[in-house]
Amino acid sequence: MESVRRGGAGPSEAHAIAATVSMTGGGACIAEARRFATDFLARARTDHGVPVSARATDLTQLVVSELVTNAHKYAPGPLLLELRITDGVVAVSVHDGVGARPVARSVDPHRVGQHGLEIVMAVAQEFRVDLEPPGKRVTASIALAP
Repeated sequence: MESVRRGGAGPSEAHAIAATVSMTGGGACIAEARRFATDFLARARTDHGVPVSARATDLTQLVVSELVTNAHKYAPGPLLLELRITDGVVAVSVHDGVGARPVARSVDPHRVGQHGLEIVMAVAQEFRVDLEPPGKRVTASIALAP
């Protein structure tokens, strides 16, 4: 299921562009989520005239991939991906059904794998986790301009 909406309640939300997609959480959902994000940013650029840099597209794909991968690995089951553009920033939110907060591991150059959350936190302007029973919403924000 996909929905796209424009507008919102608050002043900065008045010019928001948003889209959501629900996914089963299977392995194919990661590639599906990246395509959804790429298509969303392309529509924002062409249909709404939003300036989206190539870097922002790449970082958004990376963040979407990492957050959806984490949900797939640690919160099996359906998930909801929401993308929202306001004030030159795209917020990537993944809702899943597990109420445990993700924890970034300490930096270890010898560790193989499990760097996804570190990467997201390094490239995002803002990162937050909101507990929303029965699960959580993990959100990372990325600037659209270089």
